[in-house]
Amino acid sequence: MIDQKPLRGVRVLDLTRVLAGPFCTMNLADLGAEVIKIEMPGGGDDSRSFAPMMPSGDSAYFYSVNRGKRSVTLDLRIEEGAAIFVELAAKADVVVENFSPGTMDRFKLGYSQLKAANPKIILCSISGFGQTGPMTSAPAYDIVAQALGGTMSITGNPGGEPVRCGVSVGDLSAALYGVIAIMSALRVRDRDGVGNHVDIALLDCQVAMLEDALARYSVSGKIPGRLGTRHPSITPFQQFHAADDYFVMGAGNEAIWLRFCDVIAMPQLKDDPRFLTNSDRTAHHTELELILARVFAARPREHWLRLLADASVPCAPIANVEEVTRDPHLAARNMILHADHPDFHGLIVPGSPLKSAVDGDADIPSTRAPRLGENTDEVLASVLGYDSQRLSELRRRCII
Repeated sequence: MIDQKPLRGVRVLDLTRVLAGPFCTMNLADLGAEVIKIEMPGGGDDSRSFAPMMPSGDSAYFYSVNRGKRSVTLDLRIEEGAAIFVELAAKADVVVENFSPGTMDRFKLGYSQLKAANPKIILCSISGFGQTGPMTSAPAYDIVAQALGGTMSITGNPGGEPVRCGVSVGDLSAALYGVIAIMSALRVRDRDGVGNHVDIALLDCQVAMLEDALARYSVSGKIPGRLGTRHPSITPFQQFHAADDYFVMGAGNEAIWLRFCDVIAMPQLKDDPRFLTNSDRTAHHTELELILARVFAARPREHWLRLLADASVPCAPIANVEEVTRDPHLAARNMILHADHPDFHGLIVPGSPLKSAVDGDADIPSTRAPRLGENTDEVLASVLGYDSQRLSELRRRCII
């Protein structure tokens, strides 16, 4: 992992639940931050009840995005519970929350209150539409961000229905932008001694990831549509069906295109006026796709993948999830891990993609996710100095 644990010594209070926030704080934990997950007593993060459930009764969904954290139960709705959180924030570096905008203020835990307790605190708020603007209070999920941000309009087959991306890119992109923003704020704090309130919106992040779609629209005046697996400006660059199964290949420059024509025994394509340049091929993509479809349908997928790979033409089978878990390259890079669970050892989770080419990639992140409230006494005793009598009284009053 990069510098092994570059965020060692950074304490993060994690008020998030479900996906965008927890994925953000999980990545901070992977980078070495001490992440203390604050959850409601009795229930905790909503995703603790999400399927699939392990034989132990724990949620594999929750486990997959909450590794490396500690869990403290604390009822923020109770004034004393909120006061305890402020005490924790005074000894923390970062607070991450993904409540609806305004919720932190209702708890009397908004940025002004946290800053009063800790002038250097960094508050990262992740929400559907951000802390400002006319839609700030509107409810949002990943699919809402994908829809409103344009992602779904360009995902799917030509002439087909709009399609949601197979992973929750609305939540996940917001989580990763959150990590970037937090690390940037930490840099500014270390340089200038000031905290910040970072505002991350799912919708903003989807628009930021529209890639060249906005550029194509603004230059051509044409609204980008669904292209299936085809690239809008590189051809061929898509999936094909061999005699037995699908695979993908791409010819991203003219040198690859020339090698590609030779290796599939179609050298005449190099001199076809319709396909002389990438722009020509893209303009005549339908004709080229029909030719290549006939060629590839004649032999099995492994035949084509072997030939293309030998000619250094980028290609791959379309792997299913089981095949991903058995990929020897991913295993060698510690990207396929078995979660550390006290009762179930069959849960597969991804490793961290943040690695160092200098120090090697042997460092594997903690894969243990906390039980609800597992670390409450430990954290409140070590961080705030609470004794057993105080803890017992707080538990009796259902504050923790």
